[in-house]
This record gives sequence, structure tokens and C-alpha cells, in this order.
Amino acid sequence: MRRRTPPPPAPLPQRDGVDPVRVRLPAGGAWATVREHLVQRLSGAGAGVVEGMFDAGLVVGADGRPVAPDAPYEPGMFVWFHRELPAEVPVPFPVEVVYRDEHIVVADKPHFLATTPRGTHVAETALARLRRELGIPALTAAHRLDRLTAGLVLFTVRPEERGAYQTLFRDRRVRKEYEAVAPYDASLALPRTVRSRILKERGVPAAREAEGEPNAVTRVELVARRDGLARYRLVPRTGQTHQLRVHLSALGVPILGDPLYPEVTAPVPAGDFRRPLQLLARRLEFTDPVTGAEHAFASARVLRAWSSFGEWAGEV
Repeated sequence: MRRRTPPPPAPLPQRDGVDPVRVRLPAGGAWATVREHLVQRLSGAGAGVVEGMFDAGLVVGADGRPVAPDAPYEPGMFVWFHRELPAEVPVPFPVEVVYRDEHIVVADKPHFLATTPRGTHVAETALARLRRELGIPALTAAHRLDRLTAGLVLFTVRPEERGAYQTLFRDRRVRKEYEAVAPYDASLALPRTVRSRILKERGVPAAREAEGEPNAVTRVELVARRDGLARYRLVPRTGQTHQLRVHLSALGVPILGDPLYPEVTAPVPAGDFRRPLQLLARRLEFTDPVTGAEHAFASARVLRAWSSFGEWAGEV
């Protein structure tokens, strides 16, 4: 099998902990210049934006030099630039570092903070924050948590070791344990293992269960109950998008604060941090693929709907 040639290193530094955008010019097409291609490719940026970037020398090649506005199109060529960062409402909760060594950083992410830059969440992400706060520009995420989910996330320090840690998650050699607060149902027999087929379509906010071979498996246990609520321990054996949220909703006990399950509600306005999704990535255990050390980490966060339901619900 022919190995793909890795791209050259970025000639631009990070900005606010965010990498520059890298674009490889595709083969084919009838573009005469690099600018012509990017104008078409980045049409959503707005009229005149790409042209202005070229005029200001903000689009650079592998040598770090600005790409001329009339530079001829070369298939396979790499160019870099920084996109204009979107206006973001700061998430007013810290990212707590649980563990750090020369290979990994384990962080306890708060609710509402995305793990990595995506869409309208760029500088206000756990990755960008940690790069800035720890001074580790090469930091990368080995996996992701949903923006609305709090808890433990593993980051890697050295780019050459990232694949080894990502493989742990791909091969399901990481034991993950979650905690959720949801309604209590006396008729729901627990513990149980839920198996179903979950599909997530691009552009559709919610995932759905479908007929067919199961691709999502979750162990669900009751930890405690009171006042019509329950704390559940969730141990996923697979990692489908929104798997835990879908499975609890299907059992008739949707997680408190979930805007998607059992039905999609109005989006939570930016800056509204009052009722976080009551889902927490509580534990993370694995054998370090680089050092061989046995790691077991636990989040110190407490789900507010359990510790103070009135406060979480806005009743006090």
C-alpha cells in the first residue's frame, strides 16, 4: 500500500491557540489561479473577503511567503491562512487539569465548552484554551466529548504519539464511565445492557435508532434515587454520536437538560448557561501505549441537578 506523503509543517503560528487553515489544491478543475479557486471554495466567507486576504498577503505557501493574487493554480499545492475568528460568548467555567506529564494531559472539561474548534466554536474550546494556558502549541485531542457534556478528555502533547493514543479509543481499549441524572422509573429493570443501531445524518441535529445490526452498546446501572430523580452509571462499549443520550431517552428516562432527546427543542441561546445537560464523563482508565503505565482518572465535578435540583432548575 502506498503511503500518503504528510503535508509540510504550517508556516504560520497559531492564533489564540487556533491552528491556521490548511488547504491542498485538488487535481482537476479549470481554475487559472490559486485565488480563483479559493474564491470559489470559500464563497461563504462573503464578497471580497478572499480577494482582500490575497491583497493583504495573508495567504501563504509552504515557504511562509505570501501567495501572489495572480499565482498560477498548481494541483497538490498547500496554502495556509488564518480565518477571521467568529464572535464567541466566553464560557465562564474553567478547564481543570487532572493530570499532566510529557506525553499526555487529562483535563476535566466543563459543560458548554466544545472540545476542539468546529463551526462557530473556535477559540472558546478546551483545546485552544489549554494550548494558551499550558503553553503547549502542539497539544491535540485524542478523542472528543460533546460540547454539552462535561468531564474527562485526553489530550496528547507530542504529535508523533497522537496516533498511539487515538488507537486506544478506536480499538476500545479505554474504559469510560459516565454519570447522568434523569427521571426515575420504578418499572425500569436495571442493571441492563442496551443494544441498538444508531444513525447520525450530516446536518440533522439528533441521531436516531434504526433497524439493523446493533452498533451501539451501553451498560446502564442505577446508582441512587430520590424525589423522582435518579443517578445512573453508564458504561459505553461503543462510541456512536449521542449514544448515551439516545439510549436513556429510548428507555423513557431522558437526561435532564437535553435539548435534542426525546425531541428537538429550541436552541439554547448563546450565553445561557443555566441548565447544563446532566451528563458527565466521570472516569477514564487505560494502559498508556507509550509508557506502559496504568492510568485511572476521575472527574471531581458534581452534577448540579443531583446536588441542588432547585438551583439547576432556576427555582432558587
